[in-house]
Amino acid sequence: MPTAKVLDLTSKEVSEIELPDTVFGVPLNEPLIHEAVRSFLANRRAGTSATKTRGDVSGSGRKLWKQKGTGRARIASLRSPLWKGGGNAHGPQPRDWSYNLPKKMRKRAMCSAISERLREGNLVIVSEWALEHPKTKEFIGTLGTLKLGGKTLIVDSLKNTKLMLASRNVQTAKVVNSYGVNIYDLVNHQKVVLTPKTVEELIGILQPRAKDDEEADYRARREGDDGSQGRRMPGNRGAAA
Repeated sequence: MPTAKVLDLTSKEVSEIELPDTVFGVPLNEPLIHEAVRSFLANRRAGTSATKTRGDVSGSGRKLWKQKGTGRARIASLRSPLWKGGGNAHGPQPRDWSYNLPKKMRKRAMCSAISERLREGNLVIVSEWALEHPKTKEFIGTLGTLKLGGKTLIVDSLKNTKLMLASRNVQTAKVVNSYGVNIYDLVNHQKVVLTPKTVEELIGILQPRAKDDEEADYRARREGDDGSQGRRMPGNRGAAA
């Protein structure tokens, strides 16, 4: 079971905390993390890009010249993609890019990313984010004291008004609560800062549950060993009695 030091805002060690292996001791699984990031980015896409086809472009529908006898290429409509100002052929249309990734895979990917941050030494646990004033200068000074350079993800309660106000103008820092942590932020930020309270909340969110295992076993029994999903084979209806 890994342990981590708990620091105060002056970078002084206050105590130690034990972290469970099920969340903070998971081996690095790069393919799983990559798939979770792809799913997150795909679900975030708006999918509203569109181009006008020949049916959407305004213009006359008459035939410009007769089919034969002119020596020119036959043409049916001015709105054809072959003409300037015509429609776009095979252009992007609005669509839904999102797809569902299984819950256990999402949790496992986040556990793997958090565990890797801990092994790198980029996971910092602060006893409490108690700023005296909601000042950006004070917040930046605290980051320097804790040696938090680069992009930093701070996981704390959103009710901490002073922290929220002091950090909102700092582009390299992002503050979320335990339920707002996602795989993209864990990968995109080099440093992760937690508190003992958020550690407990993340353990409750990401720790494997017996219910998930029961659902997986039930799904496996339904699918069967051959992946037939437990479907009944049709009887021989045409056979003679």
